[in-house]
Amino acid sequence: MSQPPAPSAQVTAAEISRIAGVTRATVSNWRRRHEDFPEPSGGTESSPLYDLESVRAWLASRGHASAATPSEELRTTLRLHAHGSGSTSDLLLLVLAAAGRSPEEMTAATQLPDADLAARAQRDAASTADAVPDAEQVRFETGDAAVLRALYACVRDEGGQAALGVLAERELEDSAASGAYQTPAPLADLLARLIPGSPARVLDPACGSGTLLAAAARRGARELYGQDTLPVQARRSAVSLMLTAPEATVTVHAADSLRADAFPGLVADAVLCNPPFGVRDWGHDELAYDPRWAYGVPPRAESELAWVQHALAHLTPGGYAALLLPPATAGRASGRRVRAELVRGGALRAVIALPVGAAVPLHVGLQIWVLQRPEPGGPERKSVLFVDTAADAATAAGRGGTAVTARTRGASRSASPDWAGITARALGAWRAFTESPDTYEGEPGVAHAAGVVDLLDDVVDLTPARLVRASRAEVDPAELSGEADATRRNLAEAARSLARTAGQEGWSAAGASAREWRTATASDLSRGGALTLLRTLPDSVRSRGQAASGGDGRPETRAVLTGSDIATGSGPTGEPMGLYDDTAPVIAVGDVLVRAVASTDGPMARVAGEEDAGALPGSQVHLFRPDPARLDAWFLAGFLGAEENIAGASTGSTVLTVSPGRLRVPLLPLEEQRRYGEAFRHVHALRAEAQRATRLAEETARLLSGGLTGGQLLPRGR
Repeated sequence: MSQPPAPSAQVTAAEISRIAGVTRATVSNWRRRHEDFPEPSGGTESSPLYDLESVRAWLASRGHASAATPSEELRTTLRLHAHGSGSTSDLLLLVLAAAGRSPEEMTAATQLPDADLAARAQRDAASTADAVPDAEQVRFETGDAAVLRALYACVRDEGGQAALGVLAERELEDSAASGAYQTPAPLADLLARLIPGSPARVLDPACGSGTLLAAAARRGARELYGQDTLPVQARRSAVSLMLTAPEATVTVHAADSLRADAFPGLVADAVLCNPPFGVRDWGHDELAYDPRWAYGVPPRAESELAWVQHALAHLTPGGYAALLLPPATAGRASGRRVRAELVRGGALRAVIALPVGAAVPLHVGLQIWVLQRPEPGGPERKSVLFVDTAADAATAAGRGGTAVTARTRGASRSASPDWAGITARALGAWRAFTESPDTYEGEPGVAHAAGVVDLLDDVVDLTPARLVRASRAEVDPAELSGEADATRRNLAEAARSLARTAGQEGWSAAGASAREWRTATASDLSRGGALTLLRTLPDSVRSRGQAASGGDGRPETRAVLTGSDIATGSGPTGEPMGLYDDTAPVIAVGDVLVRAVASTDGPMARVAGEEDAGALPGSQVHLFRPDPARLDAWFLAGFLGAEENIAGASTGSTVLTVSPGRLRVPLLPLEEQRRYGEAFRHVHALRAEAQRATRLAEETARLLSGGLTGGQLLPRGR
């Protein structure tokens, strides 16, 4: 990592706002109103750059200490000192080594002189080189000291995964590797849970950052095998898995799985994969006679069917695979013959349609294909399951299927996927089907088991929506009519309640100009004892070997409150999934819960009520516990979740991550806080009533429209 001496560091206005813990608008005001604010030292008129040390001196003169989180400090330090040259692979090794050190050891490292720090970091990183694919000899020099200090501090305060994410961001940008996207954690967990039993040996041939293998480890897998075309992704995956599943054996290689299979002799219990989509140059010509194509040579435009057969080739007989695929794979004409053989041979067991926005590409409703390698002499497969999780959750609940709470209904149409509902519908149908595939009756409008003979027509279209929609005619007219009437009555009551809530008065203008007040960051309030910021730290939990269990070693059974629950207003719907032990924080009435990923889809914060008490905060939830003698909970929730506050405390490009310590709160007397708190409580009630009315309106419209088109209901006047 040898580099020339760094020139004077320069920062953008956005970076100044993160350093100071203020919004971009505040920085712009400083520039206009303070003559002594540092002049630009570079950049352009529209995007000026400022000398970092001058900015820090100006901020210090006004009492603004740095509010940047350790991960943001690492991100900024990398940009300022690395200048886009060199690889961060050696730093990935250092993350793995540092995660095994105590907080005291890492603090001591940050206090070493530059030369000693570089030597210490070089020894630490070299000790892990054998565990990471394609790792080169590590070299740190005195000029790297600022980055090394920031990295040790980030690992110490936020965990190895936070530092790993920053480094991977940088190297993916440096390599211009577009198209590398992380599988959402809830989706990864769903794919892992679709694999029956407890597979010990799991392969992901397009492992990316290792999200799917981490999900498999949470389900009990102890041998994790991964391969990825991008070396940075392979290295990141290896380090991430060693951090999150230290008890597992991790083997990751960097190469193209289709052209250069790194595990030609591996027979796995399960395969999980989110392969690249729409790749034309996947090796069609040179792999034409590959023995993996047991169900037919994949056409040039069907790289996805090559991945399907690659997965099947690596399975033990009877083993399962779950792959995330684009919807075109189910119906494209060029893949008809291979699809037919997969169905005829009994290898395809289920196709599950996801709603639009579940994963990148966000404008497409992706599908999960569940496959099973046939066993010699095994049972004949007479049907394939099709599930449409994009259907309204009320369909399943109203037809005697998997129960979904009313507060989650309609969420599948929102920008934020209702993962609790999606998972419930998919797993409910899949488990019922696997228990008795020959007698499974399905769930009208949600799930349908289609006979193999019926699927083998001229097109072999395996699109779930088409096949599930046909099953809606099985709904009883009297049952649907009764459900529509009941839902319509609930809608009328909800509309009256919304009107009453919206009609309450008591709002007045603040005066000729908006009110201003002094503020403090959540970190400042925490240091002063006004509140406690509680975090779930999966890295440290797993390192103690107590994942997903209570203090007595039994599995943790508490519900988990997720970011989606805050957005939709539902109670806790998540599962522990291996993230908690007896040291994990437990939600209490009056806690303030804030989503960790910035979004305009639903509220960002709420106060925990009785229905939340005793649950665990999800990994995407920040938990604030205010001292009621100093802070009103609803006052705190209202300001913490404010749009401008969230924007000022968020970092990232595609996904905006909220840094909880940087959120700001007005400094007001407790009595005045309570007046604001009552106002925010009213706003919360108004939003909840509006959400309830909207969900019921959507459900009523769906039932009436479906009944009319399905033949169960008649128009008025008949």
